[in-house]
Parts: sequence; structure tokens; C-alpha cells
Amino acid sequence: MNEIKYYSEEGLAALKAELAQLETTERAKISAMIAEARDKGDLSENAEYDAAKDAQGHLELKIARLRNLISNARVLDDSKLDKSKVLIYSIIEIKNLKTNENSTYTLVPESEADFRSGKLSINSPIAKGLLGKKKNDVVSIQTPRGIMEFQIIKISR
Repeated sequence: MNEIKYYSEEGLAALKAELAQLETTERAKISAMIAEARDKGDLSENAEYDAAKDAQGHLELKIARLRNLISNARVLDDSKLDKSKVLIYSIIEIKNLKTNENSTYTLVPESEADFRSGKLSINSPIAKGLLGKKKNDVVSIQTPRGIMEFQIIKISR
């Protein structure tokens, strides 16, 4: 059974661009590798040919998985989301009550997560603990570093 996953327009566009690159550039490279190895003679003892065919199999599997992912992808229309609660694609400002430091994150799907640029995976312990909460809520979240308390300062999109 295929699971529907939600993406931003940019996230879905990135998946489609990756698929196009694999289907055109990477397939052509592997086809050339197979042709070159085939030209070298006896295929039964040709390690280059075997490696190229193996690479082709891995590439085709990756293409099939990406196609499946894209076919089950949905673009999330954030104009229809409740902006009073923390949801996927919410931009949240939270205060760590122990350190008194504020941080701002955007909650995104796993595939779009990039902690360095402030994009926190929806599957992370902190994001899971914040989902559904409202502004000014204080949340205790079990993290790998222990229980942390955060206050939600601001929610936007």
C-alpha cells in the first residue's frame, strides 16, 4: 500500500528534478558504460560489464521509487491550514525554558529537513512534541538529551 506524503511546491519540484536527472543524464551514462564494456569482448568474464549492469539495476530501482513517491505526493495548501496550531510547514519560534534561548524553525517533511537552515523534520522528537500545540503553550519533550521544556512564542506560515 502506498502512503501519501505531503510536500511544499519546492520540495515536490526538487523530487521531479532529481527524477528527470536520473532518467536522462544518469541513464545515458550507464548505457554508455554498458556499451563500452560490451565492446571489450566476452561478457561472461567481463567485470566492467557486470558492474555497469549492477549500477543500471540500482538506478532503475531508484527511479521506480522516486516515481512512486511522486505519484503519491500531495502539495500542501497552507492557506487551508489552521494557523493557530503548530502543523507541518508552520514557522515556529520557541523558547528553551532551561537556557532562555529562542529558536525559530520551519516544520517540514523528512525529505526536506535541513537543521542548519532551520528546517526541522516533522518526525523529530521536538516537532512531534510541538504538533497541535498553540501559542504560549509550554511543552515538555523527551529528547535524546533528556526532557526539555519549550514555550511556543510565535506560530506563522
